[in-house]
Amino acid sequence: MIPRKYTIISKDDVASIDFNQVLEGNESHLHYSLDGSKTLVKYRDDQPSFLNGKQEYTHSEILDVLATEEWTPDEPI
Repeated sequence: MIPRKYTIISKDDVASIDFNQVLEGNESHLHYSLDGSKTLVKYRDDQPSFLNGKQEYTHSEILDVLATEEWTPDEPI
């Protein structure tokens, strides 16, 4: 199986997502940072063209990012 790859984008870039090229089915499936300013998309194979130039993360790398205070609350909700 081809491993998943991840890219973080600005909330302002959500309108440019081609949901046929990512693993999320639509905007309601996106995972946002706590302040709502960023989200991430996941995909397999090559980075979709609408993400050109944006940093790509492996699964272990994105887990490290999501464990930060920007993405995970200090206290459980």
